[in-house]
Amino acid sequence: MEFIANLINPGSAAVVLMGAFFITFLGYCLGRISIKGVSLGTAGVFLMALLFGYLFTIPGLQNIPVLAKFYIADASASAIDSYGFIGDIGLVLFVTSVGSIAGPNFFRDLKKNAKTYLPMGVIIIVIGSLAAAAFAAIPGIGSAFASGVLSGALTSTPAFSAAKEIAGDQAAMVSLGQAITYPFGVVGVVLFVQIMPKLLKADMAKERALIAVSSKPKAQKAVDAEAAADACDMPAEETDTKKRFDIDGFGLAAFGIAVVLGILLGSIKIPLTGAGYDGSCFSLGMTGGPLIMALILAHFGHIGPLNMRINTNLLKIFREFGLVLFLLGAGVEGGVQLVEQIQNSQYGLMIVLYGFVAGVIITIIPMVVGYIFARKICKLPLLNTLGSITGGMTSTPALGTLISVAETDDVAGAYASTYPIALVLIVFACQIIGIVI
Repeated sequence: MEFIANLINPGSAAVVLMGAFFITFLGYCLGRISIKGVSLGTAGVFLMALLFGYLFTIPGLQNIPVLAKFYIADASASAIDSYGFIGDIGLVLFVTSVGSIAGPNFFRDLKKNAKTYLPMGVIIIVIGSLAAAAFAAIPGIGSAFASGVLSGALTSTPAFSAAKEIAGDQAAMVSLGQAITYPFGVVGVVLFVQIMPKLLKADMAKERALIAVSSKPKAQKAVDAEAAADACDMPAEETDTKKRFDIDGFGLAAFGIAVVLGILLGSIKIPLTGAGYDGSCFSLGMTGGPLIMALILAHFGHIGPLNMRINTNLLKIFREFGLVLFLLGAGVEGGVQLVEQIQNSQYGLMIVLYGFVAGVIITIIPMVVGYIFARKICKLPLLNTLGSITGGMTSTPALGTLISVAETDDVAGAYASTYPIALVLIVFACQIIGIVI
């Protein structure tokens, strides 16, 4: 056994990389399993990462040669930081790619449908918050646990951070609630955007045409530009910017600029309380900042003489790879956190069960109400509706799934239009529940 341990002795970075890509392989295999046309897709990576997050913490693993390298004692282990870093890279790659693809048509779509997208964000968060408030009012539950359940059910890290700050010495209850509900918060929305088109027996070709109406440029010359662009795998708008300066042929430098400016935008903090920057603050973070900056840069297409158009094929690769890395990091960290929080909880399995049920309710009901509002009252097409729901639920993985289901990137515009208002409101909601209830 000692001989094997000495023979196969990878470093810590190599261990994380091996774990990440092995999880990716098994996750894609899981995602390929289809039941009546519904599959987890890329979200299979998340569930497999959750499982491995649990397996990495099993006592006794540290005594097995080679496998001992994968052992994670608790959430403070350095490996968690490594997986978290991988997840952050993936998140930035994904949202910047989505923003760059959707940007040229985003503001046109927003102008036409803003009166629907903004109320959608409000309705989804308000319904979820009311359900969480009712849960918090149950004797023995409390506001800290309920706010954690809400942040997990809507997969919102900024809301989770705000809830922990308000909870004070009850912050562990916030962490427990978030750890219990986060997995279904991810998977529930992923399944919803697949199931609804099948239940409705939607004609996806027709639905793609409907969502394209709001995002297609009005000028007929854009049609010719698109045909020319197809030959070189570039966005249509790029054919009008040939005289601008390109640093490289793929647009990697332009992508890098968008990431840097997006992270800077996301790091801007706005105080929400009288305590100023020492109290709760709002920021767009690693999701909102790069997303919005990529939308803006893609809309204008250049910074002075510098061409900001990026090769479409490169963006699609970054989008998928980024989503995988994000799900990897979130899944492993979530699995370790879930084990640790349940083990440290003094409230037993019943509160875990209550929290899970509440999380399922908080995930499903807002989506159903939002869907009815958009379809029946606002008469929004199906793909616009589902894109807006993913934004209102602040669900990055579900957006990736919806793009695959819809076979068009136009759904990203609805996501991006709804996401900011939902992000702001969910942060406030978690704070209000923590203070008032």
